[in-house]
Amino acid sequence: MGGSGSDNVKVRQVRKIGPTRRSVSGSYQFRGKEAIQYESTLERDFLIRHEFFPNIVSITPQPVEIPFIGDNGRAYTYTPDFLMSLRYLDGEATQHVLVEVKPRDLWVENWRAWSSKWKAARRFARNQGWSFKIYDESRIRDRALENIKFLDRYQRFAQAPGHTDTLQHALYQIGPLSRDALFAHCGVIAGAERPWVVAIWYLLATRKIDCDITQQLDGTTVLWTLQNG
Repeated sequence: MGGSGSDNVKVRQVRKIGPTRRSVSGSYQFRGKEAIQYESTLERDFLIRHEFFPNIVSITPQPVEIPFIGDNGRAYTYTPDFLMSLRYLDGEATQHVLVEVKPRDLWVENWRAWSSKWKAARRFARNQGWSFKIYDESRIRDRALENIKFLDRYQRFAQAPGHTDTLQHALYQIGPLSRDALFAHCGVIAGAERPWVVAIWYLLATRKIDCDITQQLDGTTVLWTLQNG
């Protein structure tokens, strides 16, 4: 599933999202730049979660119209919710994923009715060198999203808290360390950890340092700088 298959088709937002009575719609300022439209809280949480990961290059809403034939023999078009572009570890090749965001109870209930358009989406994606995935709550509202939402309050600090330079320098010099080991290296006194913890949360929230965001954030959390991660 590699290559730059998006060169084979013009990717742009083909359908605008307007107000809806059935769910919550709006736009999300992705990385403080592009406003990406969503039409449910689950889609919004998908954007919040994936914004955090540096290997996500871009997310395009309502990216393509895919023709398909329904079970009744009639012709229809299907527009997936997003096209997500990810960078491989080598930093060069990019992979693309067509994404449908649906609550689990809805897609389970309507699987047969929707199978024609999803089969068409898989064929279309495969022809472009992409993949097609359905994201429900299990792939979106997980530990990673909880951690990201927790860290969000620290991202909004107008000024960096104290100790951030010391912590970054130590991680850069030594390499990955657990939070407790990092504090020990920096001579943090027991009972006086609070401002240092705040500094860690700020550095993670602002992507100055990194960790496995899918795991619980505590003293055992292994931290690293983006240079040595």
